[in-house]
Amino acid sequence: MRTVRTGARTPARWRAFACGLAFLGICMFAASSSALVPHLSALFSGELTPDPEAKLPAPTRFSYRGTHTTVVSGIEAPLRTRLEATVPADLGDVLAFYRTELGKLGWQETHDGAVIAADRVQLTFASPLGPALLELNRKDGSTAVELVQKNAETATKANVMPEPGQAKVVFSNIAETDAVLTIDARTVTRARGTNAVALDLPPGKYPYEVTVPGHPAQANTLVIAAGDTWELTVGRDGDAWSPLHLY
Repeated sequence: MRTVRTGARTPARWRAFACGLAFLGICMFAASSSALVPHLSALFSGELTPDPEAKLPAPTRFSYRGTHTTVVSGIEAPLRTRLEATVPADLGDVLAFYRTELGKLGWQETHDGAVIAADRVQLTFASPLGPALLELNRKDGSTAVELVQKNAETATKANVMPEPGQAKVVFSNIAETDAVLTIDARTVTRARGTNAVALDLPPGKYPYEVTVPGHPAQANTLVIAAGDTWELTVGRDGDAWSPLHLY
């Protein structure tokens, strides 16, 4: 099916593909367990030093840290890796740490939508693997860190790479019955056991509804940015899962 959304530069279209998407793998570190807390000298020292065991750059000093990866069956490299951390340090010190450590890895700031304020920082990067984003927020005397790196090669192999300037929504149904997604004035039905379908959309805010026989309709809103891919999945029990940020 080929349709055009008003104001869109490229046509929106559904495309079926065998995505084989696996799901979120999470490796968590929490201060509640003494085995997972950095040595006290690292926690209270003035200097931020990189942790060689972190999947993405992170200081050894933290009160919380979690790493989340989105993976695809049959492809070793993750689609998307996200680091969350709470660092007991000033935002300026954490920003300096990341600019230094990311620069060592060949990440280059793109200055696209950059925000640098006393209590908040948002920077975009071009990393060797693909687009990346760093967000820092001052919170309760510490700095909250979110660092995301996308893998463009994996997204291309998995057929989930958005068109330039567009976003992509993937609809998957693993229920024992048909499922219907209505979004952007389009309706698509996926029978049980069929491949996922993908829709290219302009960036924006999209209300959507998922219906499955024998279940109440489930409505939600998805906000998508250019270059992002999200998955909407109906689980085996017929319930719509929370949207998953794939890429």
